[in-house]
Amino acid sequence: MPSIAARPAACKAAQMTVPAPRFLDPATPPTLGTLIAITGIAAMSMNMFLPSLPRIAEDLGTEYEVVQLSVALYLASTAAMQIVLGPLADRYGRKPLLLAAFAIYAVASVACALAQTVAVFLVARMVQAAVYSGVILARAIVRDLASDDEAAARLGAVTMGMAMVPMVSPALGGLLEETLGWRASFWLMCVLGGVAMWLVWRDVGETRRHAFASFAEQFRAYPELLSAPRFWAYSLAAACAAGTFFAYLGGAPFLGAQVFDLSPVALGILFGSTSLGYVGGSFLSARLSARVGVRRMALWGSLTSTLALGASLSLFLVGWGSAASFFGLTVVVGVGYGITLPNATSGALSVRPRLAATASGLAGVLMIGGGAALSAFAGAVMVPGAGAERLLLIQGAASLSGVLAMLFITMRERRLGPR
Repeated sequence: MPSIAARPAACKAAQMTVPAPRFLDPATPPTLGTLIAITGIAAMSMNMFLPSLPRIAEDLGTEYEVVQLSVALYLASTAAMQIVLGPLADRYGRKPLLLAAFAIYAVASVACALAQTVAVFLVARMVQAAVYSGVILARAIVRDLASDDEAAARLGAVTMGMAMVPMVSPALGGLLEETLGWRASFWLMCVLGGVAMWLVWRDVGETRRHAFASFAEQFRAYPELLSAPRFWAYSLAAACAAGTFFAYLGGAPFLGAQVFDLSPVALGILFGSTSLGYVGGSFLSARLSARVGVRRMALWGSLTSTLALGASLSLFLVGWGSAASFFGLTVVVGVGYGITLPNATSGALSVRPRLAATASGLAGVLMIGGGAALSAFAGAVMVPGAGAERLLLIQGAASLSGVLAMLFITMRERRLGPR
């Protein structure tokens, strides 16, 4: 269908008007609730089953570190998918890609629930990564409809709602495991995938601004994006912020079960409670980004995470660290993540707005690809005898790299202006 936001080429993006969102009206842009729902399902799929990893390993007759690859492979598959997802969405639109992605996700969830071998389970988890299209395309939709700082504020609102899901999904996954078995989590994912398809069909109007005549025309526009230092720096900042979180996904289940000796439900509650920080950071982003600006907000967020990780590491080095200090300070890390991610993402997407989905996909490749590597590395080094210090060092190095990326943008803009 033609873009609902399309206007004569002479009109600037800032002058464009679109219909007000109306729930279940596909002739208008999607409502905020729908964007939160499709991104929330992606967030839920990432961590709902994590408290069940030891049980899955036992049931499928393999080692914990093998099953833990389901996190790293999921992230790697997500990164690979985004190489083509963004260009396809800029070429054919946001809605068709969303429908296809959630259909694939629902089928893959069934395969996970029925898996009898670890190989089938891991392959199905990789295919499940199609659900992350909801996050990438929701960001592109927001950027289609708003200016840089306004987009960061709206992304903050979307991520704030999305972040509430990881607060409860690990605990729900632990409860489902103890009552119905670990496979129940994947049956629930299948049902929610079908709900998401219905929402996309009934509530998502196409928002793509510029329909490329061909892939050749689209590819000719890529050098404008790929040669922009601001795009790469903002993408790196987002990737480093996400890297701290994905390393946590890879190592925290081991710490909770093997070092802190927590039950699946207790681990699920503590694991999910760290999302309180992400909610808080996203709330601050939604309230402040339009006034403060994406660059300063992303820098402040990166600094917040780095300082919290440094404090947590210091407590363990002097012998005062505990499950309470680890998970408690991870809440503060989440605040920084919630501030950094929407602002750094908006900065990356603002470089070339007509390639918003492509920019979202490429930034996502850096973010998820780096996260997959850090998650796999964290899972590999968290072996019997390892303590929290190893995981905190990995997270701290990633977060500090994000600070350096934002300082680069700050110095460059002071010298050359925002270009």
